[in-house]
Amino acid sequence: MTILYNICSLLQKLTLRSFADYSVLGTENVPPYGPLIIVSNHMSNIDPSILSASIDRRLKFLAKNSIFVGFPISQMLYAYGAHPVDREKADLGAIRWAKLELGRDTAMVIFPEGTRNNGEMIKAKDGAVRLIQMTKATVLPVGITGTERHRSVLRVVNPTGQIRVNIGTPFSLPPLDGTVSDAVMRSMTTMIMERIAYLLPNEYRGYYSLSRTATTRKDSTE
Repeated sequence: MTILYNICSLLQKLTLRSFADYSVLGTENVPPYGPLIIVSNHMSNIDPSILSASIDRRLKFLAKNSIFVGFPISQMLYAYGAHPVDREKADLGAIRWAKLELGRDTAMVIFPEGTRNNGEMIKAKDGAVRLIQMTKATVLPVGITGTERHRSVLRVVNPTGQIRVNIGTPFSLPPLDGTVSDAVMRSMTTMIMERIAYLLPNEYRGYYSLSRTATTRKDSTE
């Protein structure tokens, strides 16, 4: 239901402007139409709502299936634009849903880390790359800071502190034909995560920090 999404996004904007030191950089980088996969670091349950308030497109979300508990909550999540995904296996139903939505020029949010981190990026999973390859969607990296203190989803009504949303330059992954090795998948996942890390202060980059990335690359060439 677009009405519910619009109301929630408007209310989130109001709470951010009322209680937080909130700003968005790079809004001009958001493609106004076409299939789009938004990839972001993930620190809080309020990150999806923050992205909805910050990006001027109707967003859809792949969300872990464990939050779809009970009829009222699950129906509200569906209405908001979320769809459950089982992150422990290849969830064909979720993949079909995502491909269908992106075929309708949807903007979809994926958190490649697969779960919330503790303020520093963790090693990502390869699911985002697989979906990007299937759909040929444009990729939009986003870096969020300041939500690591807001673990509970209830903080949507009282977000405080300095919250920044840094929207990067959209890009595309090179198309792959035939069987793709795990090494290539991992390389593309790292490429995506480094694009996100570039939008963050170094203390947020964790697994994808500049010093660690440089060491990994050096080791791989020796």
